[in-house]
Amino acid sequence: MTSTPFDTWQLATTRGWWIVQRGREILLGPDGGLPFGACPLFELDPLPVLAVGELDGQPCYAVALPPEAPFGVFFGDPKRLYDSLAGRARNALSRALEVLEWDRSHRFCGSCGAPTEQRAAAIVRHCTNDACRREHFPRVSPVVIVAVERGEEILLGRSHHFPPGIYSVLAGFVDAGESAEDAAHREIFEETGLAIRDLRYFASQPWPFPHSLMLGYQATYDGGEIVCAPDEIEDAAFFHVDRLPQTFRFPSTLSYWLIRDFCQRHGRDWPEPA
Repeated sequence: MTSTPFDTWQLATTRGWWIVQRGREILLGPDGGLPFGACPLFELDPLPVLAVGELDGQPCYAVALPPEAPFGVFFGDPKRLYDSLAGRARNALSRALEVLEWDRSHRFCGSCGAPTEQRAAAIVRHCTNDACRREHFPRVSPVVIVAVERGEEILLGRSHHFPPGIYSVLAGFVDAGESAEDAAHREIFEETGLAIRDLRYFASQPWPFPHSLMLGYQATYDGGEIVCAPDEIEDAAFFHVDRLPQTFRFPSTLSYWLIRDFCQRHGRDWPEPA
């Protein structure tokens, strides 16, 4: 994977998938998905272009525009786009967004403060200070997301920043020096005061907002009364499978998969979003 300033001729003739980010949005193709073909913005040369792998045998390129760039009118929220993309395309978008975030946030060395640069094909930025020479690679932040079950009930909570009335399974970042399993126990106890047991791995998902790796678990309630941490969540409760509250209904998300699996194992349909 490379990062290089393409010239106008190259941008006009290089074909592939293009993830073009402007602020919090990405450029959409005519069909509302990822643009494919020649670069749709070659007239904005020169642009730093990141080669971020392949999708369906074709190269993927990532480009970051300045927030004020006037180019294009078809920009959209990548979170919304997730639900309409096939798995491979979703993974390509995740990788591109995370690499763009890394490239943007590592222009200076975090060790000595000198500028960094890319010198070769690998996705790595090198410190230009000969006394330092530190290499900076993309990093991910692991997050545990846990579906705690109590018979036919599931623990759901709502954050202060959720839309009104929306609940979800609980999640939190893994601390330095902590295993994912220890983080799952700690997060549930810190946010609700509950103990859990029988922790079971479910699935993982990259979540590039900005650079998380979601690690999904299922667990069984093991005691305690719910006491919400006021700085973390505003409400939490066990909900019966027949009386679930409104939840995020994005089928591309790990939280959706966990709640759907809970419902299906108890013989209930989990309707697909309209």
